[in-house]
Parts: sequence; structure tokens; C-alpha cells
Amino acid sequence: MMPRRFSTLRSRLADYRWLSDRPAMLIWAVVVGILAAFATLLFHQGIYLLQSAFSGRSGSIVETMRSLPWYGRLLVPMVGGLIAGLLLWWAGKSPSGNASDYMEAVAIGDGRLSVKQGLLRSLSSLFSVASGGSIGREGAMVHLGALSASVLASFAFFTPARLRLLVACGAAGGVASAYGAPIAGALFVAEIVLGTMAIQSVGPLLIAAASAHLTLRALGDYHVIYALPDLPAASVAGMAPLLLLGVAAGIAAPQFLRVLNIGRAAFARTGLSLPPRLALGGLLLGAMLLVSPEVAGNGFSIVSSLLHENWAWQAVALILAGKVMATTLTVGSGAVGGVFTPTLVVGAAFGSLFGQLTLWLWPGLAVSPYLFTLVGMGAFLSAATGAPLMALLMIFEMTHSYQVVAPLMMACVVAYFVARAIAEIAMYDVTLARERDLATRQGLRHLRVADLIRPAETVVNAHTPVKDALQLFVEFPVRYLYVVDDDGVYLGQIAQQDLTSMLLAQSELQERVAGDIARRDFVEPLHPDLSLDDAQAYFVQFRGERIPVVSDEEHPKLLGVVYKSSLLEKYSAIKCSLDASSEALIEIRKTGR
Repeated sequence: MMPRRFSTLRSRLADYRWLSDRPAMLIWAVVVGILAAFATLLFHQGIYLLQSAFSGRSGSIVETMRSLPWYGRLLVPMVGGLIAGLLLWWAGKSPSGNASDYMEAVAIGDGRLSVKQGLLRSLSSLFSVASGGSIGREGAMVHLGALSASVLASFAFFTPARLRLLVACGAAGGVASAYGAPIAGALFVAEIVLGTMAIQSVGPLLIAAASAHLTLRALGDYHVIYALPDLPAASVAGMAPLLLLGVAAGIAAPQFLRVLNIGRAAFARTGLSLPPRLALGGLLLGAMLLVSPEVAGNGFSIVSSLLHENWAWQAVALILAGKVMATTLTVGSGAVGGVFTPTLVVGAAFGSLFGQLTLWLWPGLAVSPYLFTLVGMGAFLSAATGAPLMALLMIFEMTHSYQVVAPLMMACVVAYFVARAIAEIAMYDVTLARERDLATRQGLRHLRVADLIRPAETVVNAHTPVKDALQLFVEFPVRYLYVVDDDGVYLGQIAQQDLTSMLLAQSELQERVAGDIARRDFVEPLHPDLSLDDAQAYFVQFRGERIPVVSDEEHPKLLGVVYKSSLLEKYSAIKCSLDASSEALIEIRKTGR
């Protein structure tokens, strides 16, 4: 009965098309934001429930791991990885016509998400996170927010474009709920997922993120993630080392992502299926937790400690190396979750080390060591995600510290450009695919006919006897010959049909030359400065394969010819670029990144 009632309700609502119009999208965005907030709270409660089940306590994952005996630290991540792998295997065995990843659904799909696959993947992430996996919680939270929007949208009629935007709003609400950062949550989806900052898209994203944020506030679940005492503003001289930190982060962040890819490749070479592969990753992580339980979980406690306590540089270096290794084991084995939060932790430790070195070399520098930690987080995140504006606002909203804004602006932008200059790698493959697509489009936009010119082989002099011109038609399967004078000035074309008519009429050809029968009305020549779009308009009106190109002079010289195939080849590059974007998103779905 329920499916029939649901279908009837949907049919009735489909008649009210105003429900999916642009003004109504703002109302839907509010609803979706609220749902995303509740999905985040539900995921948090799931983590606490699982922690209580295997340890008898809940709260900080690091403290939970410390409370376990040695065999518990070893076995809990392994068992959690095994269960997570089984859930992923089950999700893979449940094919659906809808997308299983929200990035794919928004960027190349119709916005519809598979409910079964989405829930199974989120449960898999829940077990990975609760059992100490070094991975972010935000991945599942964002997906649950997007999934809530997709389910809600099934109650009314939405065009694919509006449905994709609604699912994107759910994702923005998930990011805002996970980090307490509504502006950064909206910009995360706009910069990385949608790839646009147009207000028609960003407006609903902001409404959804703000709604999620206000819902958590109303429920008393909001707090500043990294509350700090008032930081002294950096001096003008202090900006220089912070700028250098941005350069260093731009160099280091791509290497961190490469290490994660090496881990993925290493686990893939084992040939194990998902359940034993994630169990192996959990077992290796558990062995690390025997020595350093601090590397468990998403690293919130590490960042909090770095921002409030003075660490010896040796301890920072060890925790940095340990967190990179723990994240590589978790992500490499195939665990579903976010790399976003571990990147913040690695950036914080990297910034702290950089700051200690700077203050040792320059003892009188008026810069708080904690400022290096915060700027390191933002710069590392900017370089890894390719979204500097989002990274800047994320750190600001998580700390509510205005003093960090100016150095963050400089470091995040510098880190982004350095990372893109030295490596073509990013946290989300869709970012690189979109950048390659943009570069291809810009390159094609600036191409001119001059870039496509090829030598013209079927050219005759105006004084060439017609009988010799006729021989060229025998040698080359063409419809026109191009006629030039002694200076190479273009005079026109000889059409094969004209010579055929003269032969049929038994006209005297022995004494006639090419210049006598050249015409200018068959083909309008191209000019080298024409754009590809203008050249395409010529080919639309022309049935032949090639068009001559002449110089822009009073007496235009023949420069060569442009083939239709060359023009189509350039336009096919656009399609290849778009296909690359699609393939990158499909790869995200397969790898869980």
C-alpha cells in the first residue's frame, strides 16, 4: 500500500511545477539543510554506540584506544575493517541505475543517488571511523546529507539541473554540519563539486549550509571546533615566513597525496578482495596503535593539542610521520571516508614544525607559534584540494580568529599556485579534470585558422595549359584546383565540373590555360585570423573537404588549405576533455575518494 500511496502523492505533486521553480529552491534548501544536520547527528550517535559496544566508553577515539588492552588495539581496527569491507562488498553487489557517489550524481548524473548503496557505504565508513581508522568522518556525513536531498526530491518533480542543485545543497549542509563552517561548506561544493561561483547555484548552497548550522545551534550541538585564546596579529615582517610556509605547503601537499596513491596501489597489488584487504589495513593500523594510539581517528585531538601546548620538534615529527602512515594504511586499504580531515592534521603538524624551525632561526620574530599551525592547516588544505577560498574560510570558521585571515589569504593562494605548478595531482580527481577541461577550452578558444593550415598540393599557375590541369584531376581525387599567378596571388579555382563540361562540348583545350577558366564563385577562401567557430560556419555552407586560405592583402596570396577533418579534430578535443571529467568522477565512485 505504501508504494502505491507514495506514487499517487508524487503524481499529484508533479502537477505543481512551481514547487521546483527557482524561488522554491530556497525553501527546499532550508529543508535539505535541516535534514543534513540530523544526518550528521545520527552518524555521530552511531560512532558513540559502536565505541560503547567494543570498549564500554564513548567520546574521543584516541582516549578509547588508550583504554583498550594491547590485543584490543590490535583486533578492533582489524575487525572494524573486515566489517567495513563486507559492507562495501555488499554495496558493490547491489547495482543500481542511480549513482552511488554524490560528486558523480551532481557533476555528470541526474542527481539521483542509490539509497541502498549510499546507506551501505555510509555504514562501512561508520565502522572504519569507530574502530580507529585514520580517516575523516565528513565523507559519510556529506554523502548522507546529499542522500537525504535525493530522497526528498523524489516527492516532487525536479528537472535534472534542479535535482543536481538540491543534492549539492545536501552536501553543503553535510560539510557545514561536520565542521561548523557554513560558508566554507557552501564554497566547498561550489568550488570542487559544481565548479561554479554563480549566485544562482551558490545562493541555495549558502541557504542549505546556514540552515544546517542553525539546526545544530538550536539543538545545542554546536561549538567552535578549535577554540583559541586571542592570537596576536602577525607583524609585517612576520608575514614573510608565513608566505614561505605557503610555498613549502604547496610543495609538500602533493607529495602527501602521492603517498596515499602509493598506498592504494600497494594494497591493490595484493589481489585481495575488499573484506580481507580492509582487515589487513586495520591489522597494520592496530600494530601502530600499540605504540602510538594518538594516530587513531581523524586527528582532532592532535590539532587541539598543537594549538594549546608546546610540543618538542621530535614529537611533532613523529606524529606527522605516524599520521601520514596511518592515513595511508586506512585509505590505501579502501576504507570509505574523507581525506579532508587527515589533511588538516598533517598540515597542522607540518606548519608547527615549520614554525619551530623559523623561530629557532629568527628568535625575535613576533609571530605566535600557533599561527604557523593554523596557516599550515589552511595552506596544506588549499594545495591538496585546489580550493584556496574554501580553505581560507574553513580555518577562519573553525577558529573564529580574525588575526589568521590575512596570513591565510597569502599562504593559501601561494600554496595553490605552487602545487599546480609542480604537480598535476589533487585530493579530488574531478578538480584536475575540470582544470584540464578549462585549459583545453581556453586553448581552443584562441586557436585560429592559421594554426590549421596545410600545404595546398593541387595548385596550378595561371599560365599552365588546361590539359596539364586536367592531369592533376586524374592524379588527385579533388573537386577543385587552385590557380595563382607568378607572384602566388590567388586568382580562383578550376572546378572539375567545368572541365568535364568542356570535354563533353568538345571545346578546344589545347590552346587554353588555367587562368582563362579560373573562377572565384565556387569557394570563398578563409583568412588566417579567423576563429575556429567562424571557420566552421564556412564549412557548414560548403560540401567539400578543404577550403583554401589566403592572406589579408589587397592581392591575397594562397597560404594553403584547411581540411574539415582538422577542424573536427580540434572540436573533438572538447568532447575528450568532457569525457575525462566524467571518467574522473566515475573513478571517484570506484575508489571511494
